[in-house]
Amino acid sequence: MGREIFEPIYRELLPFWGGLSEADREYICASSAALTYPKGAHVHEGSDCSGVIFVRSGCLRLYIMSEEGRDITLYRLHPGDMCMLTASCVLDAITFDVLVDAEENSECCVISGPAFSAVSEREPAVKIFALETAVSRFSDVMWVMQQILFMGIDKRLAIFLHDEVVRTGSDTVALTHEQIAKYMGSAREVVSRMLKYFSAEGLVEVSRGGVRVLDRARLRRLIL
Repeated sequence: MGREIFEPIYRELLPFWGGLSEADREYICASSAALTYPKGAHVHEGSDCSGVIFVRSGCLRLYIMSEEGRDITLYRLHPGDMCMLTASCVLDAITFDVLVDAEENSECCVISGPAFSAVSEREPAVKIFALETAVSRFSDVMWVMQQILFMGIDKRLAIFLHDEVVRTGSDTVALTHEQIAKYMGSAREVVSRMLKYFSAEGLVEVSRGGVRVLDRARLRRLIL
């Protein structure tokens, strides 16, 4: 039953799947679990080896936490995305703690970290895939850090709103000011102040339902 559930998913998402031995395909499927996380649930804590996570539905948020309790969102995982940073036992180079929460009710497939690690030691293609996936996410992390360190809040907010309307296909970003601030690594008061300015300039309309972008073209010009 486990293989019937997981193999079609892995055949679609894992480029090395067809090159694995029958025994390794069976081993990975037997070491997989289909898990459901309610909104707000903690999915991964710090340096735990929770395994390789594939998002089937919903949304997960990966972030880091300072000693003072401030968190910075590194990226979000949407359906079809996978995360290697939750499997520190697979990649020895992962030496910092990340946390993952469910932003929405989410359904995931999780491959046991030790099982994935064992197969990667036998199959170079698996190890290469794991490294390439982690590197691509580190590029996302560096982009976030670049925004926080070198960009003004107006440009950062414009980038965030633009990326959201492109991703969702809707002019309405259905997030609270606090959620937007959390994703941007900023303070709610700062985001609210800038949204008020954007609203006065006719770029957005702010309501209880979120933020509606009124002028995409002008928003893009802020990004350039």
